Amino acid sequence: MKMNKIVISLLSAGVMASPLLAHATNGYSPIGYGVKNEAMGGASIALPLDAIAAANNPAGMVMVGDHTDFALTWFKPNREAEITGSPAPGANGTYSGNGRSNFFIPDFGYNKMISADTSLGVSVYGNGGMNTQYNTNPFGAYGSSGNLGINLSQLFVAPTWAMKINPTNAIGVSLNLAYQMFSATGLSAFDNAGFSSNPGSVTDNGTDTSTGYGIRIGWTGEVTPTVTLGATYQSKTKMGKFSKYSGLFAGQGGFDIPSNYGVGIAVKATPATTVAFDVQRINYADVPSVGNTFPAAALLGADNGAGFGWQNINAYKLGVSHAFSSAFTMRAGYDHCDQPIQNSQTLLNMLAPGVVQDHLSLGGTWKLAGTSEISVAYVHAFKKTVNGSNSIPTMFGGGEANLTMTEDSIGISYGW
Repeated sequence: MKMNKIVISLLSAGVMASPLLAHATNGYSPIGYGVKNEAMGGASIALPLDAIAAANNPAGMVMVGDHTDFALTWFKPNREAEITGSPAPGANGTYSGNGRSNFFIPDFGYNKMISADTSLGVSVYGNGGMNTQYNTNPFGAYGSSGNLGINLSQLFVAPTWAMKINPTNAIGVSLNLAYQMFSATGLSAFDNAGFSSNPGSVTDNGTDTSTGYGIRIGWTGEVTPTVTLGATYQSKTKMGKFSKYSGLFAGQGGFDIPSNYGVGIAVKATPATTVAFDVQRINYADVPSVGNTFPAAALLGADNGAGFGWQNINAYKLGVSHAFSSAFTMRAGYDHCDQPIQNSQTLLNMLAPGVVQDHLSLGGTWKLAGTSEISVAYVHAFKKTVNGSNSIPTMFGGGEANLTMTEDSIGISYGW
C-alpha cells in the first residue's frame, strides 16, 4: 500500500535510532511534546512554542510562524518488579527490568506560513512506548524461559494545516500517520491453550510492525490580551494488527493508539512571566488489548480477550516561564496523572510497569545569532510503587506482584 510505504520511509530512521519512543510518561504517553513544553511540565495546549506544537494542539502551528526544530532526548527509566507470597518454588524475589535502560529519542518539526493567516507544517515525534528486559525471568517459576520483556514503540508523522479565523482565534488539524513496532520474549508460560486463543503467536516471534492513521484537531483563542485558552482532541488511531502476536493482544493482535483530549490556559502574569495549565484525558481503557483485565473470561488474543487492565486517566500539567532577558528564558513545571494500573492487574504489567505519577521539570532557552536558539529540559519522574492485591491468579498459586518505577530524561533542541 502506497500510504504504508510513505509512512515507513519517513519514520524508519527515527525508529531504528530509538527502540523506546517515549519521554517522561503519563502511562506510556509523554507528558508533553517538544523540549520547551516538556520543561513546563507538558503544559502546551494554549502555549505553542515550537514547530512540534502540532503534537500538543495543531492550532498552535499558525501562532509559531516560520520555524524548524530538531530535538534529541536521552531517556532513562528504572523498572523493578517483586513477587511475594507465592508458593511456587523460586518465584519470590525482586527482579530488575533494566536489561536495557538508556534510550535516545529524536523529534523534528517544520512549519511554514503560506499566507499571513495560514500555515502548513509537519511534526515528527515519538507518541509513546514501553520497554522492559528482565535478564532473570520473573515468570521462570511458572514455566517461562529466557529473558522476559517487551519493546513497544510508536511514532507519528503529523502533516498539519492551521489558520487564524480572526486576529485572536485559530484552528488546526493534523493527519496522524502512525507506525509502531512490538516484540515480546520470555512469555512461554502463557503460550498454551489454557491462556491463549492462538498458541505460537504469544512470544519470541521477533519484531512485528503496523501502520495506521487518525486525526488531531485543535483551537486556541486569546480571550484577553493576557489570557489565552486552548482545546484539542485526538481520535483513536486505528492500527493494523500485530499478526505475529495475535495470541497475545485482544482482537487477534489489535493494538490501537488511544484517543485523548484536553483543555489549557496560558496567562501572561507579567510582560516577562507566563503561567500555563492543562488538563488532559487519555482513554487507555477504550483499547481492549490495553484496558481489558487479566485474567478474563476470554483468552489472550480473543475478540474480547484479556489485556493489561489499564484505566483511563487524567493528567494535570502546570508550567511557568520567565524571560530574564531577550537572550534567556527559564522554565519549570509539574505534572501529575492518575494511576493507570489497578492493584489487581500488576502481574502482567511487570511487562509494562508505567506506574509513575508525579514529574518535576526544569529547562531554558538561549537565543543565538539571528533567529537560532538552543533549548534544554530535564524531567524527573518520582519513584512510585504499586503493590498488588489479589494480583497473582490461583492458577499460578496466588501471591502478589509489586511494581516500581522512576524516570529521568534530558532533552536538547536546536531551532530557527
